[in-house]
Amino acid sequence: MTRAELKEQAKAQLKGNVWKLFGITVVYMLISMVISWVASLVGGDGALTGIISLLGSIFVIYPAAMGLTKVYLNVTYGDEPSAATLMDGFKVNYINNVLLYVLIGVFTTLWSLLLVIPGIIAAYSYTMAPYILLEHPELSAKEAISLSKQMMKGHKFELFVLQLSFILWALLGVVTLGIAYIYVGPYITLTTTDFYHNIKGSTFPESSDSTSSYTEAASDVIEQTATAVEGQDFEVTE
Repeated sequence: MTRAELKEQAKAQLKGNVWKLFGITVVYMLISMVISWVASLVGGDGALTGIISLLGSIFVIYPAAMGLTKVYLNVTYGDEPSAATLMDGFKVNYINNVLLYVLIGVFTTLWSLLLVIPGIIAAYSYTMAPYILLEHPELSAKEAISLSKQMMKGHKFELFVLQLSFILWALLGVVTLGIAYIYVGPYITLTTTDFYHNIKGSTFPESSDSTSSYTEAASDVIEQTATAVEGQDFEVTE
């Protein structure tokens, strides 16, 4: 799919889900805020605050982030977004979920110590690891990272350009004092998730059940959107 097609697909998936996705994202943000509040409450102004924040990120925020990723992954399969899915990061494959983000953080930091550019390239290489681990929980965290690197070969700049194409949307968010991010945030995340589906065939067989399910869900969304547009055109013609 082209960039334009990926973005149109994401817009179609967003219909009826914007506020749900925004609400779930707010819940995730509240979890992060609670961790910071507890760290400052217990640690005060000392080093203990940083230690508690780090541990909270590793053992609470990272699994929640995996749950949030699964929320968006589910939407691309045609499922309703649910806040309960945030807990899946704790209930399913917890250790690997934690380890995945720890390894990504460590590897990205090590590459960044060389120069900024290698760090950015590394970060893009690891982008698809959470999706891979969610769809293939039998893998280890390190295997998911390796497969993400393999999957992103030849696609890192493509993803960079795709994300860069949202710059005007980002500016709109700034101009509206963040209000536009209610729509823009889920829009960007869904587009990135669709990008994952678009390139995963190079690493995983096209005949996989997950790919078939995504293709069917994508087709349904496109058909529903086309039907809605045709209906509007008919009304205008009349």
